[in-house]
Amino acid sequence: MKKIHNTQELIKILESERQACLNGKRLNLSATIFEFNPVIDKILKPEPIQKFTAYQDFQGMIHRYQIEHQVSGLVWHSLTIKKKTFKYPAVDERLIAIPQDLAILREFKDAVVTFWQQVTAGMDLYLMVNHGKDCRQILPTEVNAIAQRTEWASLCRWEKSDFLEIVLQLGWGQPAHAAHRRGWPDAGSEYIHAVKPNWRPIC
Repeated sequence: MKKIHNTQELIKILESERQACLNGKRLNLSATIFEFNPVIDKILKPEPIQKFTAYQDFQGMIHRYQIEHQVSGLVWHSLTIKKKTFKYPAVDERLIAIPQDLAILREFKDAVVTFWQQVTAGMDLYLMVNHGKDCRQILPTEVNAIAQRTEWASLCRWEKSDFLEIVLQLGWGQPAHAAHRRGWPDAGSEYIHAVKPNWRPIC
């Protein structure tokens, strides 16, 4: 019987392949920067795009493997903020979510949002707008409204010296496509940044 690779093995395989591509051991020689303009292709070095495309091709193959063999893309994260520790599932950035993963993410959404609300009480909240280029301050009630129309949630934190920023990602659709506009409208995200009063988000 053929061995099926698990989530952690796929992550290691992808990381190894990424390093090979970065080191120039894997190139997609057919990839060009501007296929419609061969003059620009001759001016700019093609190797970076060939490395990137080679990795993207391999990653796509791994994603198809996940679907075919129903290999989860979920990993578990543990986050401690203000002496509160929370464990939650998220899709590894190199993998995709299979249908069972999306169901688990939906089950955990309310718990993720509740934890974020607890550790950000009294902080200023900002919604990222204009494709993440700007932000506007919002109220907790507006966060609740966004949470109600999204499917899953994820967290991250930036902390340095006196600065603390806690980001709540509220998304829908495939998480691998939700962070970028390429998945719109089937997948997407809203980002809420919490910072100390009178501070502004830096990420």
